This record gives sequence, C-alpha cells and structure tokens, in this order.
Amino acid sequence: MLSIKFIRENKVLVEEAVRKKGVEVDVAAILALDDERRKLLVESEQLRRKRNETSEQISQLKKEGKEVEKLIVQMREVSDQIKHLEGILREKELALENLLSFVPNIPAPDVPEGKGPEENVEIRTWGEKPVFDFQPLPHYELAERLGLIDFKAASRMAGSFFVLYTGFGARLERALINFMLDRQRQNGYKEVFPPFLVNRRSMFNTGQLPKLEEDLYRIESEDLFLIPTAEVPVTNIHQGEILPEEELPIYYTAYTPCFRLEAGAYGKETRGLLRVHQFDKVELVKFCKPEESYAELEKLVANAESILQDLKLHYRVMLLCTGELSFAGAKCYDLEAWAPAQDKYLEVSSCSNFEDFQARRANIRYKTKKGEIRFVHTLNGSGIALARTLACILETYQQKDGSLVIPEVLRPYLDNLSVIPALP
Repeated sequence: MLSIKFIRENKVLVEEAVRKKGVEVDVAAILALDDERRKLLVESEQLRRKRNETSEQISQLKKEGKEVEKLIVQMREVSDQIKHLEGILREKELALENLLSFVPNIPAPDVPEGKGPEENVEIRTWGEKPVFDFQPLPHYELAERLGLIDFKAASRMAGSFFVLYTGFGARLERALINFMLDRQRQNGYKEVFPPFLVNRRSMFNTGQLPKLEEDLYRIESEDLFLIPTAEVPVTNIHQGEILPEEELPIYYTAYTPCFRLEAGAYGKETRGLLRVHQFDKVELVKFCKPEESYAELEKLVANAESILQDLKLHYRVMLLCTGELSFAGAKCYDLEAWAPAQDKYLEVSSCSNFEDFQARRANIRYKTKKGEIRFVHTLNGSGIALARTLACILETYQQKDGSLVIPEVLRPYLDNLSVIPALP
C-alpha cells in the first residue's frame, strides 16, 4: 500500500503508475479528500488548544473565587464542536483508506511499459524443445489413456475445472510436491505448512482484497477465504511484527492447494489441466532489507528455475510489462514451460518483488542495528505450480508406444519406477 504522504509528494509518479498498470484510480480525488482531512485535523487541533486554554483559565478563576459559568458553557460548546468534527474526520479517514486500497504499487523503473502479454520481454530460454518421430498427444488425452486422471468423475463430484488424479497420476502429483519441497529446502528455505483458509485482513495485506474479491472462494458465514496461493498465509506469518535486522533475509517454502474461482477464457485453452479451480503449488516467500530485494528477486527466479532444469523441461523467462503486473507487484518474472503437443508455452511460475507494498499493509517491519524501524520488502514466487507443470511433463515425456517416461529426479519418490506403461 502506498502511503498518502508518498502520493502527495509523488503525484505525477503515482498517476503514471496507475496509467501504466491500466487501473482506474482518481489520484486528484484522493489528494482532494486528503486536503479536506488535513484541514479538519488543523481545525480540530485548534479547538482542542482553545479548550485546554479555557480549562486552565477556569481553574485559575476558581482559585481566585471568580465567576466561571460562562466559560464552562463555552468549553462545553467547544467540546461539542470537537466531537462533531471527529465524526466527520472519521468518515473522511475511512473514505480515504478505501480509496488508497485501490491504488496499485509503482512498477520498478526497468519494467517495460505495455498493455498485454505480447509486450512482455523474453529474458532467456533453457533447454531445447523436444522432437518427436510421432504425433504427440495432448496431456489430457494421454492422462486418460494411462489412467492418471479421471476428468469425468471430478466433474460429477465437483463440477467443471476440477481434477481427480488416480493411481500413478496421484502418485506422480505427490512425487512432484515432495521433490519440489525437498529441493527448495536445499536452496535454504524453511518449510512451513499453513492454513488453507485465511481471514479478510490477511487477504487485504497481500493485495488480493479489495480488488480481486469476485475471483475468490469465500465462506460467508465466517468471512474466511480459501487461499488462491500460499503467498497469502505465508506472507502473513509476520504481520504486525518488528523483526531484528540480523534475522533477514527470511526464506519460507510451503505446499498448499490453491483455489481460484476464475476459470479464464472459454474454449480450447481451458481443456485438461490448463485452467482449473483447484491446483497444487509449492510457494517461495522472502522477507528482506530494501537494498537487497532486487538481488533476492534474481535468486528467487533461479530457485524456481532449478525445478524446471531438474525436470529437464524446456522453458523461457519473461519479464512482465506494466500492464501484466499484479496489483501489488513492482517487478515480476514469469517462467513458461513448453507444452509440445499444444505447441505453446504455459506459465508455471511468477516471481515478484512487492517492495514494501505488502509490508505496509501487513505492518511488517525490522529494526536496524542503529535502532531505526523500517518496512521490510516482501517477495514471492511459485517454486513451482502444478497442474500445468504436470501437463508439460506428460507431453514432453510421452513415448511412441503410449507409455510415459518418469523424469529421473522423480524416480526416488516412485519406488525407482522409470516408466508408466501404456494400458492394454
């Protein structure tokens, strides 16, 4: 969240950020409301000062045995005025807080300006696209032929855009989760296992609310939300805390299912595992000092890339343009793995630096060795997300006879099985 002081002092910069992110926010209206609030504060303080002076005058006159009734009436009138102004001031402050909650984070200076995905910038690629001497099947056909996924049963029990993994499919999903957690622990992350439900405050702190409420699953009776990503509970581990400088940076990793109400565009792109309401993900979250956050972002991206490299999946790293940045993001890289049967890249990880935007909302600070209190910078990234990663594995590792080779790094999690045979 941007402070009103920052917006006042950087009006043009904030207006540019709003424009670049394609968000409708009236910065002038926010500043006008802030001016009203500040004038009310000044008026309220002047009345309090007058009340205090009158109170002292009354006290002195009483000691001298003089008449004070008129001054007491005046003081009561002033107190009533103060009470009235405080009510108006509370209304202005609530209105201002609501408007501020819709102001997006400022893009980092090196983020390219653009409106859509075609204006994202390719930073690098890794590996080669696989070559087949047969026509590869799309992952959803292969998964059903191998008995790995039952889409029809999932649809019967929950509706469209849900998945039932069965047999080797369930084991492969679990193997991927365990492998990714183990790898990120080796990369220096502390493993945590957070709640899958969070309160409204936690959602607000990480930037999902109020903007994205319509895309979230909510339990109305308790005003709790199913998490769209582990970023939400893990970032909120330290909400309201002041961390010692010597503890930074802090790295966490967590597995959770993720729940997204928005299924995306209709049609071809929604088939199989590409857009689902529930999917598994291993998340990476960092808390660090401001001067270290962009170096930590590069390390975070490398940690996410290590998973795709170990799985030997061809991928590319994309720097998102301003229009593709999240509401809270200052800079973001997407990792896109290659799905050969569909002849396209699929996003499997987003790695973002939020600078102090989330920390201000969650009031997460640190104390320097000199005793100064500052906001931390928060970062997070997928390390990495399923089910699209599984889709890329299925399409990359399929064989001409209908079997599926298991990536070598996953075999220890599957009783050293190297191939899932084709069903007769």
